[in-house]
Amino acid sequence: MDLKEIKQKLHLYFDGQSTEQDDRELMNYFSSGNVADELKQYSEFFGGLSELSEKRDEQLEEEIMDFILENEFREKTRYRWLWQTVTGVAAVLMIALLAINFNQNQYKWEDTYSDPNQAYAEASKTLQYVAGKYQKGLAQLQPVQKVSTAKKPLKTGLNILQKGFEEVENIEKINKKLKK
Repeated sequence: MDLKEIKQKLHLYFDGQSTEQDDRELMNYFSSGNVADELKQYSEFFGGLSELSEKRDEQLEEEIMDFILENEFREKTRYRWLWQTVTGVAAVLMIALLAINFNQNQYKWEDTYSDPNQAYAEASKTLQYVAGKYQKGLAQLQPVQKVSTAKKPLKTGLNILQKGFEEVENIEKINKKLKK
């Protein structure tokens, strides 16, 4: 095999697109002592692979397969249990909601007042009562508004003081520059 063909097969091998025949040819090439200098870096890799394929421990393989199958079974039973629990809870909720809905449909709402004018008068009276309570609550907030208006002169005074502090900082910066 020439170098170009080996490089193509290596490319296919590392992309996972090589055939078993290509793999065997690469193993044979790298196990032979006649490897091109630019491909010697792959010799150890393919040498290790051929060594692993020769030494097969069947007991170890069985233990690994048993372990994989046991874990797979555990995962399936855990997910099955979880799925059964979730569907059971969902079914109970659906039955409860249907029962509640059925009971609510049995009781029809009846109007409190048979005369619409009397119902309107009662609703107006209730709304006036709520509006009166709301107005009393707003009246209790008047002192807060006084505090808000009282802070305006304080705020202007603090702004003037802040400007003074900024001037002092500027003077300190100028003094530091002059000392240097």
